[in-house]
Amino acid sequence: MPEWTNPTHRGGRALRVSLLAVLLAGTALGGYAAGQSLVVAPANAATPAVAQAPDFVPLVARVKPAVVSITNDLRPHPAAMQGAPPGPFPFPFPFPFGMQPTHPQAIQARGSGFIISPSGLIVTNNHVIKDAKSLTVILDNGTRLPARVVGADPRTDLAVLKVNAGHPLPYVKFGNSASAQPGEWVIAMGNPFGLGGTVTAGIVSAIGRNIGDGPYDQFIQVDAPINEGNSGGPLFNLNGHVIGVNTAIISPSGGSVGIGFSIPSNTVRTVVAELEKSGHVIRGYLGVAAQPITPNMQQALHLPSESGALIAAVEPGTPAERAGLHPGEVITEVDGKPIKNPRDLAIDVAAIKPGQTAHLKMINNGSTVSMNVTLTTLPEHIASNNTAPSPQHGRLGLALAPITPQAQSELNLPAGTHGAVVAEVAPNSPAALAGIQSGDVIIGVGEQPVHSVQEAVHAIHTAESRGGAVALRVMHDGQKVFVAINLGKGAGKQG
Repeated sequence: MPEWTNPTHRGGRALRVSLLAVLLAGTALGGYAAGQSLVVAPANAATPAVAQAPDFVPLVARVKPAVVSITNDLRPHPAAMQGAPPGPFPFPFPFPFGMQPTHPQAIQARGSGFIISPSGLIVTNNHVIKDAKSLTVILDNGTRLPARVVGADPRTDLAVLKVNAGHPLPYVKFGNSASAQPGEWVIAMGNPFGLGGTVTAGIVSAIGRNIGDGPYDQFIQVDAPINEGNSGGPLFNLNGHVIGVNTAIISPSGGSVGIGFSIPSNTVRTVVAELEKSGHVIRGYLGVAAQPITPNMQQALHLPSESGALIAAVEPGTPAERAGLHPGEVITEVDGKPIKNPRDLAIDVAAIKPGQTAHLKMINNGSTVSMNVTLTTLPEHIASNNTAPSPQHGRLGLALAPITPQAQSELNLPAGTHGAVVAEVAPNSPAALAGIQSGDVIIGVGEQPVHSVQEAVHAIHTAESRGGAVALRVMHDGQKVFVAINLGKGAGKQG
């Protein structure tokens, strides 16, 4: 079964030692002026009738000095003391093969990044720097510099670091990811398997990919080889502009099979600007759980098309409830922008500043209506904004739904039951193998009770990040039991 993976290095002790020796050796840096932007001039407009593969040597020579390797000395975590198998990439807590430590031990993870200003600002993935005790940036010439976190945004998996080199550093600039087209050449650079300074080439395979990683998924898919450790590294077009941040792969084994995903630079540029300014990203919040419209749902609700975001639930005390939104309504526009699915809704609502008014167009009982809603700030504890979880949600393979009066009646739930209904279990998923069934109700994760789909998703994500297994407290046929779900090989993986 394919596995979604954050391509960040970890592995056995012997491999780690040998790769670290290579990494520390570094390479000679030369051929750039201090503080100089490394953007390559646009290629000659004249294109031969029979195109050949481009010569990447001049491009690589000019941008490579701005690409860095990142070493994350992780805080010891209780999950590392359980002797759980690595299986094979549960970032950010790698386990040495065959070891069953009884005491916390030093653990390192490695990723990539790139410099965006001569002052030493560096862009990388949030999952590369998560839970760091200390961070070290290794420049292309082998110089090692301590780094501090300027800001991080888990929802887009982006982070900004700062190093002080004592002199201007080479840097690269963002390009326009909206102009990326399937078929165009790209190169990926980074630190796969701790080797550092590695270049791979390929083409854009697709744009706007949603891989179920988060509410704002719109990845650039590429076939340039991306492996563990490439996380946070840049994706360049032939002009030397960064059009993406390499973040995830799909692979049955953990190695590259030519399906990699990069966060578009237009998203990165916006998030990085806010992280520089305040250390975090402020997003608008509507307060609905929405789901896509299937053909059967379109027929059942007599909708004109499958386009739009169907409101499945309205959270109490939110802007949506105060404005009078109801389950069953379909949001088709936000501020004049068409909404094709829940992901569009999440992205457009998040882009609106809290306190501003969103102008919604909706379908209600067959009629088109307009409504103004003043948004608030997205609460920190909500892991997914304005969307219902997708089928095969996260690593467990669960789709969750709110406890509606209808669900409470059909499942014969006691009055006052809170939690999230298991709407679907993916075949052969970790949840299915653990015995979770549709109609079960998740009322807690570990010792933490959950009262809604959003709380359940957040608690599950937190438990997943610790690796090993997730303990769910489940109500099954009126009985409350704990079910342990093993996060082993074959499970889906967040990017």
